[in-house]
Amino acid sequence: MTTRSSPSSRDRGLHWQVINALGQDMVAGRLAPGTILNVEAMSERFAVSRTVLREALRVLQSLGMVQPRQRTGTQVLPRDSWDLMNPQVIVWRGRGPEYFTQMRELLELRLGLEPVAARLGSQAADAQQITSVRNAARTMVEAAEAHDGPGYLEADVAFHTSLLRGSGNQVIGHFATQVEAILRTRVEEARYTITTWTPAAARQHLDIAEALLGRDADTAGKLTADLIQATIDEFVMEAPRPS
Repeated sequence: MTTRSSPSSRDRGLHWQVINALGQDMVAGRLAPGTILNVEAMSERFAVSRTVLREALRVLQSLGMVQPRQRTGTQVLPRDSWDLMNPQVIVWRGRGPEYFTQMRELLELRLGLEPVAARLGSQAADAQQITSVRNAARTMVEAAEAHDGPGYLEADVAFHTSLLRGSGNQVIGHFATQVEAILRTRVEEARYTITTWTPAAARQHLDIAEALLGRDADTAGKLTADLIQATIDEFVMEAPRPS
């Protein structure tokens, strides 16, 4: 009896390289909606087998970015078909020309969700969850004072993901994955829009943590809304104007 061999580590690496390259090309507009992907050309471009290519296209199809068409081939789909909340799509958009659009869109979404998470968390979060939020805020203060950008970012990610997961609402908590993805685009973002970190901003995070600790729902919600609104305002000021 023959057994089916599992993909080699090399094939898995090539598989991801193809997915990443094609996804980035679609986000950047190099592969425009309606484009029919030529399997032969892609196989030659990436020097991969058709099997690797088909697996990569299946992943992109699961993200709503391509769709097989009978008699024509695999077609690139428009943005409104994409899974824009998928962390990988967020990363691709964060690297490309849609960075500013995506930041605004997700900040507006966060403005609706995170103050609610803070209000709920002030009542629902257990001691360990509140401690996680507070420790992250304290680390942000220390990192800002030490001018430690990477340390600040990691603490910022920990703060917001802990805040969302501590809401007691599993749907809101699920959004933590998307928030982490968008925050991490700052590492690669060369334009440095809304990446300013200061002791004052860090202390705002600490004030939110203290409100959670005091079980003060109104203050926690208001401070969180103020924090995100300030980030939106900064973004609006920094984003390039349409030409």
